[in-house]
Amino acid sequence: MTDHRHDRVDDWLDAARRRVREVALTARVTEVGRVESVADGVALVSGLAEVRLNELVTFASGQVGFASTLERDSIGCVLLDEIAAIAAGDEVRGTGTVASVPVGPALLGRVVDPLGRPLDDGGPIVTETVAPTERAAPTIIDRDFVTQPVQTGLLVVDSMFALGRGQRELIVGDRAIGKTALAVDCIINQRTSDLISIYVAIGQKSSTVQRVIDAVRTHGAGERCVFVVAEASAAPGLQWIAPFAAMTMAEYFRDSGRHALVVIDDLTKHAAIHREIALLTRQPPGREAYPGDVFYVHARLLERAAKLSPARGGGSLTALPIAELDAGNLSAYIPTNLISITDGQIVLNTRLFNEGQKPAVDVGTSVSRVGGKTQAIALREAAKSVRLDYAQFLELEMFTRFGGLTDATVKAKIERGKRIRALLSQPQYAPLRLIDEVAILLALRCGALDQVPVEAIAAYRSAMPAWLDREVSPIIATIEKTGDLDDAGRDALAQSLKNLARRFAGAEDT
Repeated sequence: MTDHRHDRVDDWLDAARRRVREVALTARVTEVGRVESVADGVALVSGLAEVRLNELVTFASGQVGFASTLERDSIGCVLLDEIAAIAAGDEVRGTGTVASVPVGPALLGRVVDPLGRPLDDGGPIVTETVAPTERAAPTIIDRDFVTQPVQTGLLVVDSMFALGRGQRELIVGDRAIGKTALAVDCIINQRTSDLISIYVAIGQKSSTVQRVIDAVRTHGAGERCVFVVAEASAAPGLQWIAPFAAMTMAEYFRDSGRHALVVIDDLTKHAAIHREIALLTRQPPGREAYPGDVFYVHARLLERAAKLSPARGGGSLTALPIAELDAGNLSAYIPTNLISITDGQIVLNTRLFNEGQKPAVDVGTSVSRVGGKTQAIALREAAKSVRLDYAQFLELEMFTRFGGLTDATVKAKIERGKRIRALLSQPQYAPLRLIDEVAILLALRCGALDQVPVEAIAAYRSAMPAWLDREVSPIIATIEKTGDLDDAGRDALAQSLKNLARRFAGAEDT
């Protein structure tokens, strides 16, 4: 009788030997490190000699961080999650990759953290592409001239400090005087444009972030915005990586030939986080305890904003970083760094804010280094002398405090200046169309507003859009299509504005 059990054992042994012979025996080295200490969102790790700068590492508890500093015997890892589950002695392994975020249209309308994880109730986010948070800025040959406008809907900005697609314009001022409000109005005004807006909050209170999200969704096109949130309670690593992640998300749209706007709120808090991480990882401090590379960190971030050449698709990425001043000190370390990096700055003034001038833009210290090159021709012509007239008014107004005015020319300049100031004061969440801005400046230039009391200027401006839609709709169509007006169209618009002004001056309408 044949022993079938013996045959089965032989077959199994033969199969096992074949499998062993087929295995490629090669040496494989796995590098495992150990946590030496962990505190305040930073872990010191030993035993990972091959880890590179900014490489992601994983901890035994599943937490993730990235290598911030490389020393001879240890590396400083900044954690992207809470540190509660990490303790000294835990295993750490390198991943060979850098931090990446999901990019694509699926992010539009969503609230996410800097790693692309959803923070709202919209369900999981599924994208086909991920991209590293750290990417090289476009080279000079890949860039094009900044000539297309970014309409903010704010008269004081569009008329005097015009922004262009691909520009980096700093918004700077003291705490709580309207920096975020100005940027949010710019996002809201893109409801009628083709710009994709990305708002990134760094170290902000959750209530402040929620107000911004609600305002954009209520007054703007929230479905064409991405909100990247790293609140004050988030891990320092998440706050540090937030603006880089937002830039990567925006670059997806720019590189596909579309146009994106990124508002970074704010880089002063980002610099403070960078200083905190640097001190915890034992980097040598410099001026005001900031590490020596803080300028480079912000420069490599903001250089990613660009207008691409037609050969690269012609897309653009515009950056509006925000910085906070201390008692109006523009010469502080971080503000001066950012001013030297950006293409201009919009400076907000505390005194103007307290006087009720909102947005409280200081026209004397604000500047755009792109300027009129991006303005629509009709707006540039209408705004030609506004800044000079307003500057003269501010100087004359200072002298009038010492005595009365007798010269008729000076009195006329004072009255004109009061009307300019009233026009530049604009309520929040009420951005103006291009035609409205052209009409307001033309009304000022042609003298239509001279007969309107200063107290009635706001009412005149509020009534003007509906009036223009009813009275001069062909002119509106021309400006929207070409951005310019011929002499006949300009004269017709001026006459219509004078007719409207008579209503507010008490005269009969013609």
